[in-house]
Amino acid sequence: MKHQRMWIVGLAAAAFATVQAADFVDTNQSRATPEAQGGIVDGKQKRYAGPPFGGVPNDWSEWPGYRDDKPYPAPQQATLPADLKGDADNGRKLYMSRAKAPCTGCHLIRGDDVWPAGNVSTDHQQIGDRYATPEAEAVLYQYIYDSRVINPQSFMPPWGTVGILSPQEIVDIIAFLKTQRGPLPEEKDPARNPNTRPLPENYFGDNLDPTNNAAVVLAEGAIDTWTRQGPKGKSCADCHGEIEKMQGIAAQYPKYFPLYRRVMSMEDLVAWHGADETGLELPSQGAENIHLALLIRMQSNGMPVAVDIESPEAKAAYERGKALYYQRVGQRNHACADCHDADRGGGKFLGGRLLGKKTDGMTRHFPTLRTNFAQIWDMRKRMQWCMTPLGMNYLPADAVEYAEIELYLTSFDNGKPISAPGMRH
Repeated sequence: MKHQRMWIVGLAAAAFATVQAADFVDTNQSRATPEAQGGIVDGKQKRYAGPPFGGVPNDWSEWPGYRDDKPYPAPQQATLPADLKGDADNGRKLYMSRAKAPCTGCHLIRGDDVWPAGNVSTDHQQIGDRYATPEAEAVLYQYIYDSRVINPQSFMPPWGTVGILSPQEIVDIIAFLKTQRGPLPEEKDPARNPNTRPLPENYFGDNLDPTNNAAVVLAEGAIDTWTRQGPKGKSCADCHGEIEKMQGIAAQYPKYFPLYRRVMSMEDLVAWHGADETGLELPSQGAENIHLALLIRMQSNGMPVAVDIESPEAKAAYERGKALYYQRVGQRNHACADCHDADRGGGKFLGGRLLGKKTDGMTRHFPTLRTNFAQIWDMRKRMQWCMTPLGMNYLPADAVEYAEIELYLTSFDNGKPISAPGMRH
């Protein structure tokens, strides 16, 4: 059986190797669906129409992204305004405002209505005891206005410097924080406190059960795309045979292709190679692309991830992906590492969501069914969403930058079994 599996993998690998035989193909022009490309139209970035993207109408063009060298505002020294009086009630509203942050995404405060709260950063339930003097209050003002002055490595956004919070709003928040003092009340619900909250369990059940995960059924339906001949008179099956012969192939993705001179995910390859060979339109983030890429990936379920990061081209792409992972972007000056490195937010709660740690592996369940949106998301759409509410316009879903970040993250899954499609809320 082992020899039969290796023969099947070898046959499929040989078939896919033909992708690399032609001359260089320029992939600079995106083949993503129009809304997945994120272009600027009438002063706003065109985004996916449905939730959650539709709830973020802003255009973030003025802020640094992965493809530009726009300067981010330098750290600004701030002085506590002597003429402003704080409103503690308004400060609490601002602290919990989703339109502003909310601060409770990273910090815990008192109150049974504080749910969900995170523990990415310090507990604020007794912060008033620590900042009781005017001198300490001035330090707190600087922390909120631009914490980089105090800690250059801080990953808290410089709320005042970038104009998210006004001086009056910061003073109001400080007035509220000064009320967080004295003995702590007894917790009525341990889940309210992220430090005592039970870790989430897999309450979705078996993600590979088609009666439980609709994404399995949708992917299995993509066999019609696999076998359908396009305008060029060929189907995927005509070159690669039965879909079962793709066993083991997805375990190698993302991977570098000389034909395209870049790293590609399975979705990228479907959009380019699949379309070029058959003549079918298979744009990235289109339903047929997602379903077919998932169907191919499912043939490798249970097999260990084995992406190449050692060959010269792959290693260079890995290093670029790593650099992008640590690059701060957007209005809120965040990097992927702020949420997913263990010495930052990784393994902690951001609001009610437990942040994954990159060292645990974060890719082998993608594409995944997002139950709250009733959509199948691949890694690219997940990346596009990650930075959108943090103040960065997203790149086209098939951008090489995303492919290289994905390669870097997938390397931490090497040796772990694929289990796709996943299920997440």
